[in-house]
Amino acid sequence: MAVDGRYVAVIGGTEVSPSVAADAEAVGRLLAEAGVIVVTGGRDGVAAAASRGAMEAGGLTVGILPGRSRDEANPWVRVAVPTGLGEMRNALVVMDADAVIAFPGAYGTLTEIAFALLANTKVVGLGTWALGDGISILSGDTPAEVVRLALD
Repeated sequence: MAVDGRYVAVIGGTEVSPSVAADAEAVGRLLAEAGVIVVTGGRDGVAAAASRGAMEAGGLTVGILPGRSRDEANPWVRVAVPTGLGEMRNALVVMDADAVIAFPGAYGTLTEIAFALLANTKVVGLGTWALGDGISILSGDTPAEVVRLALD
């Protein structure tokens, strides 16, 4: 699979429902098929599902890890980046992305959304945080739709 140089961060919870995991896997696959480098937090839940989908489609995956060991990465992360920063690494997951696709999650996901918005990075949600009026998060109903919105 040819890589086109765009990076899309896929963020969301570490404990997710089977339907969220399936959607995240589909998003990872679609991004890889588009030649996009998929960046995640590198561990379980949405990160593992998106990485699995991307790897199975021949894509490149990057996991920005909270600890100091590459061993904490899920098996579908090709490039593991241990930071030793704990939750502070959330900014690194999204700050260099061309777009962010957000799934349901907890406060870590919310901070990643906030960092992306502070950097004027497009955020597209699929069942994620509902934020107030005037906060520009696009939303889609299907994996294909959120990938299209992220890449437009």
